[in-house]
Amino acid sequence: MKEFDVTIIGSGPGGYVCAIRMAQLGFKTAIIEKYNTLGGTCLNVGCIPSKAWLESSERFYDASHHFVDHGIDTGKIKLDIKKMGARVAKVVADTCGGIDFLMKKNKIEVFKGHGSLKDKNTVIIKGESGQEEIKTKNIVLATGSKPSSLPFINIDKKRVITSTEALKLEEVPKHLVVIGGGVIGLEMGQVFLRLGSKVSVVEYADTIIGMMDGDLGKNLQRVLKKQGMEFLTGHGVTAVEAKGKNVKITATKNKDQSVVELDADYCLVAVGRRPFTDGLGLENAGVAISDRGQVITDEHLRTNVDNIFAIGDVTKGVMLAHKAEEEGVYVAELLAGQKPHLNYDLIPGVVYTWPEVSSVGQTEEQLKANKVPYKKGSFPFKASGRARAGNESDGLIKVLAHKETDEILGVHMIGPRCADLIGEAVVAMEYRASAEDIARICHAHPTYTESFKEACLAATEDRALHI
Repeated sequence: MKEFDVTIIGSGPGGYVCAIRMAQLGFKTAIIEKYNTLGGTCLNVGCIPSKAWLESSERFYDASHHFVDHGIDTGKIKLDIKKMGARVAKVVADTCGGIDFLMKKNKIEVFKGHGSLKDKNTVIIKGESGQEEIKTKNIVLATGSKPSSLPFINIDKKRVITSTEALKLEEVPKHLVVIGGGVIGLEMGQVFLRLGSKVSVVEYADTIIGMMDGDLGKNLQRVLKKQGMEFLTGHGVTAVEAKGKNVKITATKNKDQSVVELDADYCLVAVGRRPFTDGLGLENAGVAISDRGQVITDEHLRTNVDNIFAIGDVTKGVMLAHKAEEEGVYVAELLAGQKPHLNYDLIPGVVYTWPEVSSVGQTEEQLKANKVPYKKGSFPFKASGRARAGNESDGLIKVLAHKETDEILGVHMIGPRCADLIGEAVVAMEYRASAEDIARICHAHPTYTESFKEACLAATEDRALHI
């Protein structure tokens, strides 16, 4: 029987990054993946393919609608969705192949099969060629999450689909109804909106992307509505019926209980994700889970069993790939006797629609609820020379700072390249910078980053220069 210092179950961003860091620190490491390719949800049916679809659909949409503004006459644009899908598949394959290379480079032993716990030091691996067991001193659970649904919805994976199936469609829906106004639903909704679908979003809450600052949801909904996306916020779905190539979605308006019926050819269920612990054998090792199905951990990501840890979507907190990665590194360095650091308050969130949306720190609603004295400054991209040069006038950057100390407490952005711009805010807040600190730093001109500086100037005595 093979023996390891650490065995990681799950090869998503949390698992494979954890394995690499373990190997770097000298641990004999094994990683178990039940699917044929490494990379988990993120690389195979999540972050990577969705961003590839967004990139391709954006180029098609720009060529169809915006190139003419730049004096480029493209004539009639033809869409080849199968070729577009093939490009996405190649991006995924190349990325997953990169993980294979990293495992070999770091001498990490990869096991293909379903991993489960026999006890706290024994892992069973059931693969296509049979079953084997390995011994291990430590175990890291990194099994991620699966799409959630509503109890009355039958996801047939043909017409009523999740994001996994949406990423592999070979036709453009005539009418796509998206249940859920969160990140996944809006990103995939915009992909097909750009390709020519009618897209209707049904959201139970009164606003979209409800976990982010309220101003971001309002601005994003306004822009997407201008692009042609239909929104039914404040509506609860009560029935989804698929017959042949048609899907009927019934929703009730929360305020007056009026009923709305939508006829579509596809319905995308995007109501969130749930921790995936099915068949892990947690009970065999005595690992505790919460009533929400999450593996319970302490502040060091250790479960109630001293040699078993859990990271990423299978635990509490935001379900983000970069959160999982940082937790994987944290566990590795903790086992090596180091004192790693992880600030959960400064994990950025991003929505990769266009305009992009990003956020870090506390929202204005949270500051109000917690009665924290604050001040704010904002700067619209329509006042940015760089944004105007790129025909990008939608969006803004909002900075929230402590009213007395001027420390930056939250930064919220919607606009061009905000997925990248948020990095400067994260660095600033990790070092507990004040709005004045950023306002005093020279930013290159003309750039999108100047808008962050201007928002910080606006937060300090309302002294933004270009508005």
